[in-house]
Amino acid sequence: MNQAANQHKPALRVENLTKRFGGLVAVDNVSLEVYPGEVVGLLGDNGAGKSTLIKMISGVHRPDGGHIYLEDREITLASPQDARSLGIETIYQDLALCENLDAGVNIFLGREPMKPMFGVFKQVDRKHMLEESEKVLDRLDIHIPGLNRPIREMSGGQRQAVAIARAVYWNAQLVIMDEPTAALGVPEQRKVLELVRTLREHEVPVIIISHNLQDVFAVADRAVVMRRGHLAGERMIKDTTSDEIVSLMIGGDPIA
Repeated sequence: MNQAANQHKPALRVENLTKRFGGLVAVDNVSLEVYPGEVVGLLGDNGAGKSTLIKMISGVHRPDGGHIYLEDREITLASPQDARSLGIETIYQDLALCENLDAGVNIFLGREPMKPMFGVFKQVDRKHMLEESEKVLDRLDIHIPGLNRPIREMSGGQRQAVAIARAVYWNAQLVIMDEPTAALGVPEQRKVLELVRTLREHEVPVIIISHNLQDVFAVADRAVVMRRGHLAGERMIKDTTSDEIVSLMIGGDPIA
């Protein structure tokens, strides 16, 4: 394990997770650990079971077998809201942001602070949301001009930054990122990878699902490879090559 991993117990531990859809076993007896301050690349071809595994960890699917532990405490997740309440934040490719609302409202979505009005009524405290959003973005060294603009007017990289800031603001214990650099230009891809490194510096563990091996090798400490619902293997990034990872993904011998 990396140095951070040696110093801590796992932030997340899954044991023997299994998920069936009718006669199809999408995830078969998979175990995995992720440590504080560790970035893990979750890799595999289409249909390998990556998304199903992540959806069990994020509360979308209920496992048919196995256990999920968050900081050594077994958890049962009935919904994505359960996962978020425990600090498991998932940033999907579509980001799940409301495009007609600004960054502050998106960071607080579903958890809006209220302030009294006329002594009896309450209204959403937009000023507080904007101020807090600026603070968390400053902490992450993210600079987005015009934070009160609707999200739809922001670039793909800026939207990713807002989604990551939301996770950090709510003290995420684990951040899961699904294809975080897909459909982004090269400069924005680099910015997203910088944000992943910032999460690591904050000791937030990150799982990245990606088809882009270059991204994984740029930021991950460890690669976990799935194939046909099984754990095909895992490697420390510093000790492996993209050829070896591809061979694990397809089930062949490493390319010479």
